[in-house]
Amino acid sequence: MRLTEIISDKHIALGMEAKSKGDVIDKMLTLISSHPSVADAGKLRDDVWKREKEMSTGIGKKVALPHAKTNAVGAPVLAFATLKKAVEFESIDGEPVNIVFLLATPEAMLTQHLKLLSRISRLVAAEAVREKLVAAKEVSEVVELFKEEEKVYPDI
Repeated sequence: MRLTEIISDKHIALGMEAKSKGDVIDKMLTLISSHPSVADAGKLRDDVWKREKEMSTGIGKKVALPHAKTNAVGAPVLAFATLKKAVEFESIDGEPVNIVFLLATPEAMLTQHLKLLSRISRLVAAEAVREKLVAAKEVSEVVELFKEEEKVYPDI
């Protein structure tokens, strides 16, 4: 499954304003709550926060990836945002975050969940990609960048 198969323009926000880690996660949850595969937005919120409390999802390089395996979704869902101003996220490298992905997959899809996390990690590993994501002015630029990167690494 590719990121471009589960992301839509409606679930991408560029220049999102957020004051804190909690604000970022809550806004990302609001962004994804209208997704047709979200069956229970309240449970999704609880499960994402439960995972976040176990360990910060600030994966480094100014990227955060809040996620959950949850029965609150019927199929994988993904939201993406860039932040207007970087926020502290308790990241593994201590850097504030300005790129955020929110991923939720059904509990029964563990392998797919891990593959999607891997795809996102690979996507943002390159500094040039992160710079393009932050510089994007239009949602279509983000989707096109995802498509181009998935051509480079089709088998992840």
